[in-house]
Amino acid sequence: MSDIFDSYIEPARPAPRRSRQVPVRWGSHVVTVGGDAPVRVQSMTNTDTVDAIGTAIQVKELALAGSELVRITVNTPEAAAAVPYIREQLDRMGIAVPLVGDFHYNGHRLLADHPACAEALSKYRINPGNVGKGDKHDRQFAQMVEVAAKYDKPVRIGVNWGSLDQELLAQLMDENAKLAEPHEPQQIMYRAIIMSALQSARRAEALGLPAERIILSCKMSGVQDLISVYRALAKASDYALHLGLTEAGMGTKGTVASTAALAVLLQEGIGDTIRVSLTPQPGEARTQEVVIAMEILQALGLRVFNPSVTACPGCGRTTSTTFQELAKQIDDFLRAQMPVWKARYPGVETMKVAVMGCIVNGPGESKHADIGISLPGTGEAPAAPVFIDGEKALTLRGEGIAREFQTLVEDYIEKRFGAVTAAH
Repeated sequence: MSDIFDSYIEPARPAPRRSRQVPVRWGSHVVTVGGDAPVRVQSMTNTDTVDAIGTAIQVKELALAGSELVRITVNTPEAAAAVPYIREQLDRMGIAVPLVGDFHYNGHRLLADHPACAEALSKYRINPGNVGKGDKHDRQFAQMVEVAAKYDKPVRIGVNWGSLDQELLAQLMDENAKLAEPHEPQQIMYRAIIMSALQSARRAEALGLPAERIILSCKMSGVQDLISVYRALAKASDYALHLGLTEAGMGTKGTVASTAALAVLLQEGIGDTIRVSLTPQPGEARTQEVVIAMEILQALGLRVFNPSVTACPGCGRTTSTTFQELAKQIDDFLRAQMPVWKARYPGVETMKVAVMGCIVNGPGESKHADIGISLPGTGEAPAAPVFIDGEKALTLRGEGIAREFQTLVEDYIEKRFGAVTAAH
């Protein structure tokens, strides 16, 4: 046992990334993907792109929630014609988030026929499995890449296992069948997905698109499949990589599956931008996928978006749901205020708040937080000590504890982080 404690215990930290940097621009606003840039959060609208106002409103909601790139479907001439108006509406609202055009089947025609759309988008998404069959495949892929090169737009070459190039897959399956010891079909599918991405990227470079304008993705719907494919893809190239578990599902299933897959890869230094592809539950905001993506990055220590709220789960020692309601109220309050506070109070996102439910861990957790409260549990005195910067500052009593504590949090932010602003 002593040997364990005599040795150095290596702190867990994500491995460094080694991908190329890809700038994604709109006007003077640049979101850098890859290299030493932060892992970026993406999302996608579910509106009809033809509805320019409705789409612009949802893009704004996603951007304010924390999405740094927002993808929109461009599937018809009417949708392509609407893109410049969506961009115009966003510019009027002061939302500089880059727009990514999602193209399948007819992107070559839409980009050629609607140059204003091609210019208004900051990035194109091309699926090699959906750019045409046979002789049309290379020609139509080339047409899209040439437009990207013309307007200096980065491209995500996004392979999806549900729309994999069937001709390539059939070719590899035939070659495998002739081997003395054929590989498992799963291995052939993995190879087909990775080959599709890499061959397409190299073809794009040959057509004049620099490697610094290329992002790759190889999306799968299974956690272990995704991990296997991206590990191999990261070894095979230094292109920037977009991570996402496709068709992840809804609710708990989608959240857990996406977190499990992305956390493993990000910890290994794989991935430069992520999307959590959730099916919204009835009445659930589209922004939920952004919140979860941000929580994954913050939990891994890769980025800090919002103040951390530590709260106990509750047990037989707790007398009511007061601490649960207060924790949610404070968490919602902090999230709602962050768009304003980030501009006004630099560093506020690093703040730690504790809302605890009894005397067992309450005082200790509250002392470790920047500001914390320990609510009374079963049999405890009806008093709630508040700790600020590790020291007991005061005790709250009565019916207005929640309101009073929220005021204390606001005062703490103003005193601590407002002083930073004043100093600059």
